[in-house]
Order: sequence, then C-alpha cells, then structure tokens
Amino acid sequence: MEYGAGFDILGFSWARIQFVENEGMAFGLSYGGVNGKYVLSTFRIIMAGFLGYILYSLWKSGEKKSLLFSFSLIVAGAVGNIIDCILYGMIFSESHYHGGLAQLVPFGTGYAPLLQGKVVDMLYFPMVDTILPQWLPIWGGERFEFFRPVFNIADSAITTGVASIIIFNRSFFTSDSKKNKTEETKQDTASTLDSTLPEQE
Repeated sequence: MEYGAGFDILGFSWARIQFVENEGMAFGLSYGGVNGKYVLSTFRIIMAGFLGYILYSLWKSGEKKSLLFSFSLIVAGAVGNIIDCILYGMIFSESHYHGGLAQLVPFGTGYAPLLQGKVVDMLYFPMVDTILPQWLPIWGGERFEFFRPVFNIADSAITTGVASIIIFNRSFFTSDSKKNKTEETKQDTASTLDSTLPEQE
C-alpha cells in the first residue's frame, strides 16, 4: 500500500485500514526530532526489558493468569513497536504520500539508521465526523472527528494490558501493601511480647 492509502473494513466507513507511519510515540505523537527519537527508542528498549523482568517475577511467584496476561500484552506491544523502530528504517525505502510503494532494500541501506525507523500504524476508526454547531463559543463551525489518531495492534495491546490491570487486577497492588502491613504488625507484636516476657537466668 502507498502511504496514506486505505480501505474500509467489511464495508464500514467508520472502520478503516489506513497505512501511515509515525516518528514517535503511540497514536501518532512525536517527541524531539532525531535526538528525541534516539531517547524514545532507548527508553522503549529499557522499559520492555524491565517489564519483561516483572512479568518473569510474577510468573515465578505464581500470580494469577489474568495479571500475567495483562503484563504479557504490554510487553508484546512494546516489543512490536521496538521492532519497527530498530529494523524498518534499515530494510525499507522511504514511503511517500501517494508517491509509490516502499521497497525492501539491502540491510542498512534504508531510509533511516538504527533506532530511527518509523512505526507503522494502520487502524483508523473515524466513528464521528461532523461539523460542530456554530453556537459553540470556541470550536463552533469547526470539523470534529472521533476517533482521529491512527494506531496499530501494538498500541492496542499496550492500552488493553494497562486497562485490564487497572480494572481487573487492582487487588495486586493493594494486596502487596496489605501484606507489608501484616508483616509489620507481626513484627511489632513479636517485639512487644519479647519486651514483656521476663528474662530467664
């Protein structure tokens, strides 16, 4: 597909596959040019490793499967976007807006160096596309579109993973704090008993 090209999903105009690329974060956000891209890509790699370690620790400690699944979604989404950033710029020619297809090229001769590749986005859901009423004080008469950002499956995985932790696994965070408080209470009780017992000669 050429850059910017797309098609409706199952004939629905509000659900589309739309090929775009973004240079930065999820949902088309960007940050700080070339240096910002290096910082962002490096941060992604570090965070993916850290989250992978947390996932392994949770698995070893026998946490419930729903929590493991949520963290797995986050790690998988992060790795998916990292692959785009690391490799795509090195193995593809640049995509131009309706200017021809990108081509697979010899490794290292693509449109960007290591860690500077663009993330491919393709999911677009413009469910509401309208002109706001003129009587609105600020945005009256302007076009309003929801949902405007184009995103990818990796973004969806990260968002779903975070949301499922917040909605379905809040007890994981509260149980840790309760466990710490219980242990502190036991230690305080033990020390109190030790201080009240008479010393044996």
